[in-house]
Amino acid sequence: MDTANLDMEVAATSLTSDLRECAVLLDIDGTIVDIAPTPRQVWVSPELRHTLARLQELTGNAVALVSGRKLSEIDLLFAPLQLAAIGGHGAEIRPLPASETQIRAASLGDDLKRKLAALSKLGQGILVEDKGYSLALHYRLVPDLGPALHAAITHICTQPAAGAVEILPGKAMIEVKPAGVSKATAVRELMTYPPFADRHPIFIGDDVTDEPVFGVIADFGGMGFSVSRMVPGVNGFFDTPADVRSWLARIVSEHEDAAG
Repeated sequence: MDTANLDMEVAATSLTSDLRECAVLLDIDGTIVDIAPTPRQVWVSPELRHTLARLQELTGNAVALVSGRKLSEIDLLFAPLQLAAIGGHGAEIRPLPASETQIRAASLGDDLKRKLAALSKLGQGILVEDKGYSLALHYRLVPDLGPALHAAITHICTQPAAGAVEILPGKAMIEVKPAGVSKATAVRELMTYPPFADRHPIFIGDDVTDEPVFGVIADFGGMGFSVSRMVPGVNGFFDTPADVRSWLARIVSEHEDAAG
């Protein structure tokens, strides 16, 4: 058994034996759901909803989704299930499923969004996704246009009129968001709220924007796992989102079996 799989076995044992001492934090796209050709084609299976709902119950609400998507979009994607969540790469925080959303950043200006959206003229197949606080341009359908798109986005964002923004490269996409907020800072704040406070977090993520979170998780005595690639500082990795879903389902099943 390799080190990554061994670490996952250790994590599963820890979670199963005392879920009330753990917090489960999960990125969405490419982590617990499969990457789709377009963002709107992402699908959440009934089985995944059931697994997350049971984890929510078994941990006492200490399950949170950590995403670049807005919370309103996350809720629609997982409906009728609602979980604690971080949205907009840290622009939104909701410590409990029914609690009020806390806003940590303003949305990108409409003028900047229009300039970025106009880059779709570089080629048919570049898709524009307005996430409210950020804007993403996807080039999965035209991968050869990635370098030109990145250069054009960089040019726009380095102009004084763009303001303080950050460019986030992702999997066949490039996203622009306000500077000063991130998944890592939001996770650190989330871990100060009940029921997450004083727990050991388990975080799973797949993209560049998830990497800073792994350092935060270590500060709370938790463990981090990447998806599709090994990232320095993580405890292990999963090959695919399907493997993550199976692992989470197994934790639920083993805990329910232990409870009789």
